[in-house]
Amino acid sequence: MRRLIAATLLLAAAGCSAAPAEPAAQSTADPGKIDWGPCTDLKRPDGAPPARSDASVRCGKLAVPLDYTKPGGEQIDLALIKLPATGGKGKRLGSVVFNFGGPGASGVDTLDQAAKALTKLRERYDLISFDPRGVERSSGVRCGDGAEMDRFTSLDTLPPGDETDREVTAANKRFAALCQENSGKILPHVGTANAARDMDRIREAVGDAKLNYVGMSYGTQLGGVYATQFPKKVGRMVLDAPLDPTVTFEQRTLAQTRGFQKAYESFLRACVKEGCELGKDQGSANQAVETLLNQLAAQPLNVGGRELTQGLASTGMAAALYSELTWPFLEQALSEAIKGKGEALLYLADSYTGRSPDGTYSTQMTSFPAITCVDTAERPDEAALRRTEAAAMKISPLFGSEGSGGLCRVWPVKGSDEARRVNASGSAPILVVGGKGDPATPYEWAPKLTAQLKTATLVTYEGEGHGAYLSGSKCIQGLVDSYLIDGKVPQKGTSCPAA
Repeated sequence: MRRLIAATLLLAAAGCSAAPAEPAAQSTADPGKIDWGPCTDLKRPDGAPPARSDASVRCGKLAVPLDYTKPGGEQIDLALIKLPATGGKGKRLGSVVFNFGGPGASGVDTLDQAAKALTKLRERYDLISFDPRGVERSSGVRCGDGAEMDRFTSLDTLPPGDETDREVTAANKRFAALCQENSGKILPHVGTANAARDMDRIREAVGDAKLNYVGMSYGTQLGGVYATQFPKKVGRMVLDAPLDPTVTFEQRTLAQTRGFQKAYESFLRACVKEGCELGKDQGSANQAVETLLNQLAAQPLNVGGRELTQGLASTGMAAALYSELTWPFLEQALSEAIKGKGEALLYLADSYTGRSPDGTYSTQMTSFPAITCVDTAERPDEAALRRTEAAAMKISPLFGSEGSGGLCRVWPVKGSDEARRVNASGSAPILVVGGKGDPATPYEWAPKLTAQLKTATLVTYEGEGHGAYLSGSKCIQGLVDSYLIDGKVPQKGTSCPAA
């Protein structure tokens, strides 16, 4: 897909996206102070607070500079959530801050959803997450109303050719202009380097001498940048499903295209092995999917007053390929779409794009390009985009694209390469976890990030899916929890089998 948000959050891809909230207003609280309280003040527009399962959960806001070159100037609020430690007096070790990926995933909406998998860790730590600047409640980037977002997310990417390229380019320009119109003030300041500075403010505000941190997907880049800026402030840091921040748009696009194609082929093999509704063998199942997408490009399916386009169907497929747990649902969704029922595939697409049933969107689709484009000075020209697209289409006719470069080429804010250079020399040991079957952050990036950080140790997960710590692997979770709780760094070369 041309707009494939391949570094998004595993939980969001599995259907746990949240409805949008209004950007936080300028804070009147004292800078550096978090007034923790009930989460009712951080409700979504549908009335639901971010925390649902635990009455002890607390939320708050922290004022930080909009522009760190003017620390005494305008402030913005970061929205935070805290799950207090449960182990009792004398057992608490401090706090662990989480970033679940994206860029653009809401930590406020996600931490409570992940709590059941973090029970052991929560016995010893307060678990904290936040909406990074430019995301959701923390001055989230907005780029048009629901109707505009519908038009952008439903855009077809097939058939490849000049006409499709012109349509995508026009849509990118319209989208970028809307982002500038609606969020121009925050756009220059949403980069990862500033988000890392925000995390140090969070560390200080919660009273920790050092930052204990778990970053997933994009969160690994955020963690790496923090460790580069503040190496002596690094406590116990886990980087799961790592990004290589040095890759170009072309390199990233081709690596992720290979990753999604590999995951798709693994899905088809598993489907056929269990008796696949799509076809009796891998070839016939693949042909059924290709036929469906071509038909949708010619004639979208009506779904309750909306349309399942080829673009949305491809998005739904990508969403389900993030985790083996959603493969059975993907088989069902594709089979139903072939029979003329597109509800399930559209649901998958909506979970990926952050669309709520009422037609509003979270900032998932808007924060992603805002942060991605400001995090690099690279602006590929038309020839580079077409070269990238041609190479990607050879790898995968389903997932080949021009990548994020097309949108960043027309982005209204200049980028910086500050967040592409990481070196944590002088920090405490960092744990990197890379998955062999990860479609969005291919395994090849894991040893590269490990080497760039200088102080990191790599653990390999042999299974499928985007992210290993919350994948259900007892081996990975045991190693990570032992490191975070006891400080035990796994031996070099450690690996865990598929769950």
